[in-house]
Amino acid sequence: MTDRTTDSEAARTTPAPFGARLKAATASRGRLCVGIDPHAALLRAWGLDDDVAGLERFALSATEALAPYCSVLKPQSAFFERFGSRGVAVLERVVATAREAGALVLMDAKRGDIGSTSQAYAEAYLDPSSPLASDAVTVSPYLGFGSLTPFVETARAHGAGLLVLALTSNPEGPEVQHATAPDGRSVAGVLLDHLRALNAGVDDDALGSFGAVVGATVDPTAEDLDVRGPLLAPGFGAQGGTVADLRRVFGPAARLVLPSSSREVLAAGPDPVALRDAVARTHDALAALG
Repeated sequence: MTDRTTDSEAARTTPAPFGARLKAATASRGRLCVGIDPHAALLRAWGLDDDVAGLERFALSATEALAPYCSVLKPQSAFFERFGSRGVAVLERVVATAREAGALVLMDAKRGDIGSTSQAYAEAYLDPSSPLASDAVTVSPYLGFGSLTPFVETARAHGAGLLVLALTSNPEGPEVQHATAPDGRSVAGVLLDHLRALNAGVDDDALGSFGAVVGATVDPTAEDLDVRGPLLAPGFGAQGGTVADLRRVFGPAARLVLPSSSREVLAAGPDPVALRDAVARTHDALAALG
């Protein structure tokens, strides 16, 4: 006998769109996104070995301490994948633990491919039946924005979100992102236009589910960064980004910014109270952003 889900059942089980959930979460828990980045230097700083046991201790301790107090946690998939299947199993537990504590999970995977492979990546990170299912995922559009269609469709089907690489702060980025398309627009500008189109129809006081990744320390840009969706700003904190930088880079679009910090917060561990205090201090600093 085939188990079929009716339209009314689907409506009951599909969560509110990611943009709506993110807006509610940042209103109640602050707008800081904390990265869970268990790289070797941080493991050693916590007095842990750079092995699966150290990874598990670090990642779960950080998640348990921070998830009840942060709107978004952003595990960096690569730092778990380097330990193979055992590392991915830890990542699954991080996702489950964070979501159980009420934090949204943004999987920092930066995936991008075409056709069925793109669809498989989308199902891995956005389909609720996957043990890695997250509220949103970072993706790369540099095989052409249309290559992200499986991600877009899967995100819409499950109330999830996408954060698309647009203007990153790595020094190699401008050779692609600042290149010009045949119509004279920059590649980054084309990507931002695509995101605005995906968020078309979103109410003025709402937040779309499709956003951009724009570094907190990039040079000021003439691009219109208001895509009606979230603007993930990595590089805030230990990498040099400040509240003043967020105002400088994002201007009127600063209201959409989701600042992301990893080392600035994680370096306060392993004491959970110190980790939470680091989040509280950052929340206080970001309050000035409005």
